[in-house]
Amino acid sequence: MSDARRTHRTDEQPEAGAARASFMSVPGGPVETRRQLLVKVAWMLLWMTYLAYPAGDLVNGGHSLTGQVLGWGCLAVFVVSYVLLVIFRSQAGMRPRACQVIVGTMIVLAVASSVMLGPAFLTMFIYASVCLAVITPPNIALRALIAMATLTAATGLLIHAGNDNISTFALTAFLSGVAMTGLQRLVATMKELREARAAVAHLAASEERLRLARDLHDLLGHSLSLITLKSELAGRFMDAGKDEAARAQVADIEQVARQSLIDVREAVTGFRRPTLPVELAAARTALSAAQVRLEAAPELVDAWPSLANEEAGALAWALREAVTNIVRHGEGATVCTVTADETWEDGGERYAVLEITDNGRGPGKSQPGNGLSGLDERLALVGGRLETGPGERGKGFRLRACVPLRTASAPSEPPKVVS
Repeated sequence: MSDARRTHRTDEQPEAGAARASFMSVPGGPVETRRQLLVKVAWMLLWMTYLAYPAGDLVNGGHSLTGQVLGWGCLAVFVVSYVLLVIFRSQAGMRPRACQVIVGTMIVLAVASSVMLGPAFLTMFIYASVCLAVITPPNIALRALIAMATLTAATGLLIHAGNDNISTFALTAFLSGVAMTGLQRLVATMKELREARAAVAHLAASEERLRLARDLHDLLGHSLSLITLKSELAGRFMDAGKDEAARAQVADIEQVARQSLIDVREAVTGFRRPTLPVELAAARTALSAAQVRLEAAPELVDAWPSLANEEAGALAWALREAVTNIVRHGEGATVCTVTADETWEDGGERYAVLEITDNGRGPGKSQPGNGLSGLDERLALVGGRLETGPGERGKGFRLRACVPLRTASAPSEPPKVVS
């Protein structure tokens, strides 16, 4: 089966998603598999193409055999040091001292090879400057890069590289280091943002647990106290031979117990029912892990504050299913957009509309799986409907959930218990 036919099939196993994730690592986060590390090292090695200048000088520069051996040896050790730095920086337990030794070795190799073999090897200072920016704390990074540019210029003057070469290599080394410093700060910000989103999702779930705990305390505290009191009264009436009064108390105990059971079931149902704020926080975390950006207006959380619980729960289920689809089957998706709207139907009824779209490869010719079929049934139970298909201009996948915009009715009064 082609990849296009596999897209957005919710009834399939997650092996494809796991295989896809094994190639990717979150920017700024530690790699989790050897495959991810291999891919990262391969991407980093692409930037070593500028070492073609010193390599070409070794081939065509007229160096002696000893000079060529030293030059190729310096280049080999330089590249190995670069790769080791990438590996150490990619691991969760990064070793700062080992990274400092590696960068120091690269700087020494850049100076020694330039002095022994000529200006072509000044290129190595650019890579050494970038690596220095990677391991240097932000508060001293600028001073370290200025010192590195000064060392580049001093080495160029020492080997009489010419003013043009000296200024070019020194400026490039400085600007490359500054760019890497900015990138490091961006990566650190992204890491903090991911942690903040995870904390928001955790706090939202904790708030639901606290709500359930409060509800159960209020419901059961009063009911159990009343049951205890009436049990004591029934016992006293039985001891006094007042059987009718005792039976009345037992009947009241049964009524209170039944009502308590109904209240507990309603509280648990409310706890299990997903809500848009919780699902939106969870969606940010899940999509971020899959390297998909979520675009949703902040007011989406309170789009329909008075919507009935069943309809609001159905929309939350729709958001959860759409995000699951994107994470597991949204091949090529990088952006997920969530919008809220309202529409009037021909019959005059107003509907709340939640639309989720992505920019992936789209559904192709595949049929809806069990997840979408179950979501369609959920929406139908509350009088809503589900619409799915390609996004705008035939790209991506669009899920549109509509429910009647009925406000929550006031809860009915529980039966009164006569004490």
